[in-house]
Amino acid sequence: MRRISTSMTAIAVAISVPFLVAPASAEPVAQATKPAPAPLSQLVKSIDIPYQEFTLANGLRVIVHEDRKAPVVAVSVWYDIGSKHEPKGKTGFAHLFEHLMFNGTENSPGEYFEPLQQIGATDLNGTTFFDRTNYFQTVPLPALDMALFLESDRMGYLLGAVTQGKLDEQRGVVQNEKRQGDNNPYGLTFYEVLKGLFPEGHPYSHSTIGSMADLDAASLADVKQWFTDHYGPNNAVLVLAGDINAAEARPLVEKYFGAIKRGPETRTPDAPVVPLSAPKRVEMKDRVATTRISRYWPTPGLNDPEATLLQIGGSALGGLASSRLDNALVREDKLAVSVSAGESPFAQVGFFSVSADVRPGVDPALVEKRMDEVVAKLLAEGPTADEVARVTTSTVSGRLSGLEAVGGFGGKAVALAEGALYSDNPGYYKVQLERMAAATPATVKAAMNKWIGKPALTIVTTPGERPAYAEAQAPAAKPAAAPAKDEAVKGTRGPLPQVGDVSALEFPKVERAKLNNGIELVYAQRTALPITQVVMQFDAGAVADPDDKLGTQAMMLAVMDEGTKSLNSVQLAEAQERLGARISTNGSSDRTAVTLYTPSANMAGSVALFADVVRNPAFAPAEVDRVRAQQLARIKQELSSPQGLGQRAMPKLLYGDKSAYAKLAAATGDPAVIASLQSADLAAFHQAWLRPEKAKIFVVSDRPLAEVKAEMDRAFADWKAAGTAGTKVAGTNEQASPRILLIDRPQSPQSLILGAQLTKLDPKSDLLPYQTANEVLGGSFLSRINMDLREEKSWSYGAGGRFNQLDNAVTYVVSAPVQADKTGPAIESLKREVTEFLTTNGVQKDEFERTINGQTRELAGNFERASSVLSAMIQNDELGRPDNYYTTIAQKYRALTAQQLDAAARSTFDPAKFVWVVVGDAKVVKPQLDSLGLPVEVKPMAELTALPQGKAAATK
Repeated sequence: MRRISTSMTAIAVAISVPFLVAPASAEPVAQATKPAPAPLSQLVKSIDIPYQEFTLANGLRVIVHEDRKAPVVAVSVWYDIGSKHEPKGKTGFAHLFEHLMFNGTENSPGEYFEPLQQIGATDLNGTTFFDRTNYFQTVPLPALDMALFLESDRMGYLLGAVTQGKLDEQRGVVQNEKRQGDNNPYGLTFYEVLKGLFPEGHPYSHSTIGSMADLDAASLADVKQWFTDHYGPNNAVLVLAGDINAAEARPLVEKYFGAIKRGPETRTPDAPVVPLSAPKRVEMKDRVATTRISRYWPTPGLNDPEATLLQIGGSALGGLASSRLDNALVREDKLAVSVSAGESPFAQVGFFSVSADVRPGVDPALVEKRMDEVVAKLLAEGPTADEVARVTTSTVSGRLSGLEAVGGFGGKAVALAEGALYSDNPGYYKVQLERMAAATPATVKAAMNKWIGKPALTIVTTPGERPAYAEAQAPAAKPAAAPAKDEAVKGTRGPLPQVGDVSALEFPKVERAKLNNGIELVYAQRTALPITQVVMQFDAGAVADPDDKLGTQAMMLAVMDEGTKSLNSVQLAEAQERLGARISTNGSSDRTAVTLYTPSANMAGSVALFADVVRNPAFAPAEVDRVRAQQLARIKQELSSPQGLGQRAMPKLLYGDKSAYAKLAAATGDPAVIASLQSADLAAFHQAWLRPEKAKIFVVSDRPLAEVKAEMDRAFADWKAAGTAGTKVAGTNEQASPRILLIDRPQSPQSLILGAQLTKLDPKSDLLPYQTANEVLGGSFLSRINMDLREEKSWSYGAGGRFNQLDNAVTYVVSAPVQADKTGPAIESLKREVTEFLTTNGVQKDEFERTINGQTRELAGNFERASSVLSAMIQNDELGRPDNYYTTIAQKYRALTAQQLDAAARSTFDPAKFVWVVVGDAKVVKPQLDSLGLPVEVKPMAELTALPQGKAAATK
């Protein structure tokens, strides 16, 4: 079961229309003897992160995990400071300081990203939440000295570089990050959750992003004192994970961190779990697709053994695809289009939530009543032993995939750091797994009754006009201040360490074979973890939709995981959970893919199940009717978000009515079409497009090719096509003349700006020079577009540009969410940056060196994960590149010159020819756009719910 959700990214630049969908199919598969799942103990045993640790005299705790699979090291620093430590009047300080710590130090005064991009850092970021602030990057081993120098410099030598100008700059960036989150559907809900669950003044009662007023009030003296009080080495954990051991690490850590003085000890605030004494209810209105009913209960933090039991109960209730809420409210009673439940544990407290998105036309009171009945039944009876086992297996399988990387947002360094900081035990992940493995229906039932059998906070969000709120208003104009004198302190530690020679990428050998029925199998072996990942790709995609039935593929895919000819929807979901497998689908403009992730111990059973989904979807009429309501709600949700509106509006401007790519305007579906599709339509589309001669299988596994091929042959070798295959006709791409389409989305504190051009590049050519040039213009954090709108002007949380390479077109797209009152000026800035880059201010020497160094040195980090190798294999195949392309790419980068990059960019696009889509509040934005010299057309949001369908030549 798929969830309707929204996500926020710092730099979203592609015009892409992901299919919010599920698996694929085509003919009976032998379901002889299905292998039994591997014992849970075998999966748990495979999760192991051995470590050593030591503590410096200044209190810095250092944890080292040795992993020699790639010549990279994850450097992760976690500070015991988060929003729970913020006193009244200083909300948002921890997060604001996270941003400031990327703005240079006394000994490296420029952007923190500058030297790290030079050395090829990957997984580079920082985050703040209730309990911590962390910074992380994965670097090539020869660059470890520089990474440690930089991390130690911002721990011990930062304050001299924090100036009033930098504070003002990052304050604006953070405020636009807040506007961007608030601007999403349901974007104001979390504020009400915290306010309703925790008493006023409780450390967890305010959001990490903080309030606009507190951010505005933050003075330079305030933030400097904040750093002095909280960022000493004795309040930090440093984790090094990768191509290093403790003996090698200790002298380096002593060298760079040893001289930093201890700071004050951060006091852990008193944060009791306070159950609600009586039910609370909050009614909200927002620009949302459907009514959402949510219940919340305060619960204990992650160190309490009952937190693990609540996680199991939450998954059984509404986390698994086969969960009780899914089965009752979505599948059986058809009252909701989406449900969820789960435990969210933090260091000291947590909360349990249950949520349902009401099916349009259904009385919300009926949904609320039924939701409570399902919860009450679980509290009365407890989960079954099978539910507990399926939750545990799925959780362990997911944890296994997360530990493939040494760093990043969820790798091994994260597991060790979280355990050390929150539980004083780097191996706490094992404690949690052991508790999960030991859980029983009785212990889960007891924990659920203890915490969920109490009064709850209910939040009901209904579609309507979002009430005006002060924080959404444009910032008041401030009188121009006199330029601040340079307050920065010159560093005394000397120059940054040099980076040694970075070893060449060892991309795994790619082998090709054919199944007995001719399907090609493309395979690479990665032995770091016992997992197998499969992508079965079909030559289909959004362009395969019939002209008069846009959304047929999306609807077909959405129904495919709702039952095969031998398994109904619930049985299919349960079978995956018992194996720890995940079967899903995704689609692009030109391809459709069915994917499988599974622990290799369960490969045989998982591949058999995967084949059943691919070959034998049932398309049961009752399931089609149910999923139809979900898909219509999904489209409505898409049309309530800025990104969804922009993605619907741009394709017809960019490609024209006669192009097959005009269909991307409704890839998730034309509502009228979705309402009319029947089982026979979906089965016919499936038979025409998801068939052996259109298929290719890509696999990355720790198991040898012979074993993988044997399983694939067992599942697919007797698969033969039936009926007539579908054929594609590309049509003619023809971009509209330059203009601005303004989608009126009232009450938007931000505008989403999209600017795009259809280029004349050959889609099958190697775009390396063009993409490398774009790294300077719009493709990285340090790109000119992002540095201008985010770092210099503080109008955006993130902006950029990218090439979008399709089978029959290459486009260039810029994207910038900006505060509403700066929409017009932001478009002017975008045009100016691009124009200057293409004319008078091409790639500069320092930009060229940084880009080439970064692109070549980051290769090992980029391909640390098997999923990245799999994606590269697929891309190489689609573009007709040799399988060893990435083993030669470093030489290709080094052969480029700045002059070649300039020539490539200047021959490709022209901002004077861009078409623009702006999603924002017309009454605020249109006067700004009228002065830009381009025709401006205004469309209400409602007009995009049924866009005119493309007129590309029909698919047959």
